[in-house]
Amino acid sequence: MNTERLDWDTLRVFRVVAELCSMSGAAARLGESPPTISRKIDDLETTLGTQLFIRSTRGVELTEAGKVVLRYAHQMAEAANTLKDQASAQGAPVEGRIVLSTGDGIGPYWLAPRLHEFQNKNPRVQIRMLVNDEPADVTNGEADIALHFAEPKSHELLHHKLGVQHYIGFASRDYFRERKPPESLFEYYKYRCLMHSSYVNQVERWAPKVSELRRMIDYAFVSNSGTALIQSCAAGGGVAILPSFIAAMDDRIIPLDLPEIAPIQFWVAYTERFRRRPEGQLFVDWIRKRFEQEDAMWFREQFIHPRDVFSNVHIFPSASAARREPG
Repeated sequence: MNTERLDWDTLRVFRVVAELCSMSGAAARLGESPPTISRKIDDLETTLGTQLFIRSTRGVELTEAGKVVLRYAHQMAEAANTLKDQASAQGAPVEGRIVLSTGDGIGPYWLAPRLHEFQNKNPRVQIRMLVNDEPADVTNGEADIALHFAEPKSHELLHHKLGVQHYIGFASRDYFRERKPPESLFEYYKYRCLMHSSYVNQVERWAPKVSELRRMIDYAFVSNSGTALIQSCAAGGGVAILPSFIAAMDDRIIPLDLPEIAPIQFWVAYTERFRRRPEGQLFVDWIRKRFEQEDAMWFREQFIHPRDVFSNVHIFPSASAARREPG
């Protein structure tokens, strides 16, 4: 075998075909035609002198030889990424513009205060943040990278799960001064409830345990603005359903001492075309690592109540504590 004929681009195509088990899926993701993808696989099999895939009407399946090649291709990709990172560190600063699409929650309230960390290291990269109820169409160029609250299904998108957003109830410090706090999730219907319109649209993905609760609640105030929701709650407008991390953003509103209402998973999605851009790979790596850091504990699979992080959430005594007080 003449190893000088091995082409990294062909091996990269091979990795995508192996991941998707589909020539057409790989073509869509890589922006090439299915015949071109098929030809590159044929060329690689000829160069290596072995069959890498078993083809059928259902797609393709790796042969034993293909599994060996895939293992080495992964190692080569890791080495190439390391080489790229080290070379970039010695080269000229990366520059460009990144358009990030996000909902009115994690993006403006959690990511925006931390974007300077990325830009301090990459001062020539401009970040544009689009805030909408639905993620922009990355495949059609409406944005470069987007946060999704449903797992992307398109073969044209690369995606990674970032974490889980946990929703809980908040109220102002004075709201329960003359009201009895709720003893359980199923007493939310007794209060004016404030809700973000995008959360209303996510209700069908709420945990089954609160299926009865979502039928009972009558939202007194619904808005597509997180700022409006927080301001109304802080002014005593009612109980707001908000992500748990808001407890670290605004101390005018206090989390209720109750379990979470719903856990909603979220992903980051982008195209192979964006990943190939120097600033693209840097931003993807940064955003994934940012959700692994200590202050991102709000987005872990296991719900962490703010009362276990901050000392000021015991403002609303439980009903059992109230009954123990002398009458």
